[in-house]
Amino acid sequence: MSPEYLETRSKRMLAFHKIQGTEPTVVFLGGFKSEMAGTKALHLEGWAKRSGRAFLRFDYSGHGVSSGVFSDGCIGDWAEDAEEILNRTTTGRSILVGSSMGGWISCLMAKRMPERIAALVTIAAAPDFTEDGFWSSFSDQQKSEVMDKGITFLPSDYGDPYPITRRLIEDGRDHLILRSPFPVDFPVRMLQGDLDQSVTRETALRLFDHMDGNDIHLSFIKGGDHSLSSPENLKVLENHLETLIAFLE
Repeated sequence: MSPEYLETRSKRMLAFHKIQGTEPTVVFLGGFKSEMAGTKALHLEGWAKRSGRAFLRFDYSGHGVSSGVFSDGCIGDWAEDAEEILNRTTTGRSILVGSSMGGWISCLMAKRMPERIAALVTIAAAPDFTEDGFWSSFSDQQKSEVMDKGITFLPSDYGDPYPITRRLIEDGRDHLILRSPFPVDFPVRMLQGDLDQSVTRETALRLFDHMDGNDIHLSFIKGGDHSLSSPENLKVLENHLETLIAFLE
């Protein structure tokens, strides 16, 4: 099935798939250099169809089949993409499901448009990773490459090396969420694998401690990796969503 496209105010063409159904809409926000055709997004779409639930998945600019070049993008661009597609393709409140970088993006949405968020579910959320993950771990040589040449490359377990640009690092500093208060007045469910090699349990605990709300739960999944895409892990995600929906309704 071919995706629909939304042209943003910045003239970026965002590919998306939207399923009509009962609100609140479940919106999947993918990770760094991931695509909306990934395992979790497609599994959730199948679950939404079976449940009669409204559902949205999309590709940020420079990702998947959306327009743009990945290495030209940054957190601010991708957050702008998410905000615009939420505002223009959904109504009412949404349940955001943010995976890895999508966890960071979904937290930015929670800060920018809290009235549109019914609940937040994060999967191995990676807040502030450009600063606390990339930059803080870079060698002096890598830092010089980024600042002087504008780019360095990091190995990836998922394919081609990651291009890490000066724009990505500097823009990331304008969108950090762990340096300022983060109140939430909606339910938050955070899932974290204890074998995650990309996002540490310390990061999960830091986000959990930083959020200020009355209904925030963090669940560690024994044996879970960064993707949390096994059938057992996906069932855990389904259960969290179904419990949240029952509570909200």
